[in-house]
Amino acid sequence: MRGSLVETIKQDQHVLNQSDSAIPSSVNSANPGLLDRIFKLRQHETTIKTELVAGLTTFFTMAYVIFVNPNIMAAAGVDHGAAFVATCIGAALACFLMGLYANWPVGLAPGMGLNAFFTYTVVGDMGYSWQVALGAVFLSGVLFMIMSLSRIREWLLNSIPLSLRFAMGAGVGLFLGLIGLKTAGIVVDNPATLLSMGSFGEPSTLLAGVCFLLIAILSQRKMFGAILFSMLGVTAVGWAMGLVEYQGLVSAPPSLGPTWMAMDIAGALNVGMVSVILAFLFVNMFDTAGTLMGVAHRAHLVDDDGRIKNLSRALKADSTSSVMGSFVGCPPVTSYVESASGVAAGGRTGLTAVTVGILFLLAMFFAPLAGMIPAYATAGALIYVAMLMMSGMAHINWKDHTDTIPAIVTVVMMPLTFSIANGIALGFLTYTVMKLFTGQHEKVSISLYVLSVIFIAKFAFL
Repeated sequence: MRGSLVETIKQDQHVLNQSDSAIPSSVNSANPGLLDRIFKLRQHETTIKTELVAGLTTFFTMAYVIFVNPNIMAAAGVDHGAAFVATCIGAALACFLMGLYANWPVGLAPGMGLNAFFTYTVVGDMGYSWQVALGAVFLSGVLFMIMSLSRIREWLLNSIPLSLRFAMGAGVGLFLGLIGLKTAGIVVDNPATLLSMGSFGEPSTLLAGVCFLLIAILSQRKMFGAILFSMLGVTAVGWAMGLVEYQGLVSAPPSLGPTWMAMDIAGALNVGMVSVILAFLFVNMFDTAGTLMGVAHRAHLVDDDGRIKNLSRALKADSTSSVMGSFVGCPPVTSYVESASGVAAGGRTGLTAVTVGILFLLAMFFAPLAGMIPAYATAGALIYVAMLMMSGMAHINWKDHTDTIPAIVTVVMMPLTFSIANGIALGFLTYTVMKLFTGQHEKVSISLYVLSVIFIAKFAFL
């Protein structure tokens, strides 16, 4: 989920050009314990208890992904049980990597919005198999890894205008929101008007709306685990109404076999998949940069010169996580802005992330509960998350139409074409053309010219 921290992406250009440095500390560490030596707890002025509480807090704020992601992946034809286990394992491995390698208090899981793009656009609209879509996830992750290991990352991040970066996040949010509204039955198709309002006389539609409002209210009141407990509460109401069949709470984890190493990399090496791979890459990369920098500032991982400790390692951990996630059957795994809740609870080190990872592994034993969560409950969560993701539009320069119009094109065309890739392509092309023909060609980077040519070829020949 991407929320108010998105404004921190403005600092990309300054921070990413700086080298990693440690935070100074004069704290004595006589006879440090094992966890202290691994995570440098005393140096970060934190304790084991504080880190464990922070990890628990982060987990409960992002645990909704355990129920939402399998439902979305199942719509692509993926076995629901395998998708559930893949979600837990992919998230756990990513959290362990972030905690042990980068020593950051950041939780990771399959990205919201990207999983919807995976299912409803790549598989549903474009007609590729989910195995080929996983192959595209793997390739985008490899590209992200290469960029994280080189200066290409800084070059690309700095060459994409801020307005388009914010627009991509907001557009993904609007795309996700449309899917949530459609799943809930709040918005339905209409041959005459394309879309129209659904009927709140339908119990599932009404409960989806109630779930959304409950999440919004409890989140505003800073309730612990607002999204998770709202979904469970609405599910309980559905069970009482006979809409949900009780299947139990705990069992052995389902088999991961249906999704393990199932990605079709050869099938993804197709010209028609270029825009899909780029969409996975761009959205993941810019969301990751914004999230990590926002969490870094809140966790006091920034020194007086603006340098962020282990930022390079954190980016490498995030990019590697997408590759590992594709092995088990996950859409792109990325850093979650909900990690800020754990930081607010005192999390400062990777022990917070490791705690989140352990809790994700324990969650595998709650497969029956995951199977009971109805679509209307996950739809309410999707709508709420979507609205938070759209907050990035507040940071666009509305006084310059050559920034505003391409951003609006990006945001609007993602849901209207039902494709994140098309929204990005049309937005980038609009930006390039408007800047060139309004005498601002110096604001168009070489990478934008290259991408514009690729997108023109996509629309002309594919």
